[in-house]
Amino acid sequence: MSEQILEVKHLEKSFGKNQVLRDIDFSVAKGDVTCIIGPSGSGKSTLLRCLNMLETPTGGEINYHGRDITDRNVNVPEYRSKVGMVFQNFNLFNNMTALENCTVGQEKVLKRDKKEAEKKAMYYLEKVGMAPYINAKPKQLSGGQKQRVAIARALAMEPELLLFDEPTSALDPQMVGEVLEVMRSLAQEGLTMIIVTHEMAFARDVSKRVIFMTNGVIVEDGTPEQIFEKPENDLTKDFLSRFRNS
Repeated sequence: MSEQILEVKHLEKSFGKNQVLRDIDFSVAKGDVTCIIGPSGSGKSTLLRCLNMLETPTGGEINYHGRDITDRNVNVPEYRSKVGMVFQNFNLFNNMTALENCTVGQEKVLKRDKKEAEKKAMYYLEKVGMAPYINAKPKQLSGGQKQRVAIARALAMEPELLLFDEPTSALDPQMVGEVLEVMRSLAQEGLTMIIVTHEMAFARDVSKRVIFMTNGVIVEDGTPEQIFEKPENDLTKDFLSRFRNS
């Protein structure tokens, strides 16, 4: 049995009177690729932001190797170095080159020296096909290139778990494939990932587990075969039928 990295128990999140997440339960084992699907506004991105402590949960637990990271004594930057995140809109530093974007976190959080940080950054920039662009700033890059730099930046921290929040939704259609190909190769290498995505074919092909969310709750949770071929819940069936017919 694989080592469990993350266990979410009865997670809740409200913004004022608006409850966005209700009683969320799931766990992630080493090597899992978990895709979270569902309609816009169902709480998927809020869930990821809670897992990375960019949002503070209203209730419940997020246990990382058995320790609840919502505890006020947890060192959040240190935790984020182990549970990284790739954002929908890249979130690169516009005044820094691609290489600098991939070294700054290593130097500040992991306390790596500049030479080691650059070596790690170059390795991962090469891995995602961005080595020729190390001196380019974000404004000189396409959306797909920016997202690949963002992935390299997250990988350079060498996290145990990587969260992806709709990493292709801000991209032009022709750039989606290049980012999905990078993520596909990471999955094949055994990186543990949680991916919020609207790319149903990718979710079906790459994930070990698929979670369907709507209205802030997990409606159905199973293997890709179970969710895509034999969904049990009518809400899941309706959602997937709209994708098939679009």
